[in-house]
Amino acid sequence: MKPLKLWAPLAAAVFLLGFMPYGLSSPQQKIVLSKMIGKQVPRFMLPAAVANRPGLGSGSFYEGRPKLLNFFASWCIPCIAEAPVLLKLAKMGVAIDGVAIRDRPEDVDRFLARNGNPFRRIGSDVDSRVQFAFGSSGVPESFIIDGRGKIRFQHVGDLHNEDIPEILAALKAAQ
Repeated sequence: MKPLKLWAPLAAAVFLLGFMPYGLSSPQQKIVLSKMIGKQVPRFMLPAAVANRPGLGSGSFYEGRPKLLNFFASWCIPCIAEAPVLLKLAKMGVAIDGVAIRDRPEDVDRFLARNGNPFRRIGSDVDSRVQFAFGSSGVPESFIIDGRGKIRFQHVGDLHNEDIPEILAALKAAQ
């Protein structure tokens, strides 16, 4: 009976350690949702990320029309993948503003030249301060903001063609 008492803690430890990697590799929630949904856009003013588009400030979200705000970066591979979808949305009349995260103007210029430019305004967020104020956890990430400056919807990750109906519905609901 004494050997069983000696081996029981070791067996329990091996059992728990065997399940730990499974629990860590499959979290219950796969995306981090912003706590800013339903709240007003944080106050900010960003300089222009490129020469041919104006910078971006929180005041532009109080113009009465819902907009899509896209956080992106030239070094972001999924941002390249979503570029055609953003172009398609812009051609459909969706007002899209962008925030370039931790990027240099020449890199943003090259990115837009290669992948197209759906943005009306592009702000440069070199230290991710605005990104974090929105509760964004990475790039790409998009938010729908109504014409009164309230954040209505969040899409984490790159947009795909199958996301277009959901984005259009969120824009319509934000009117």
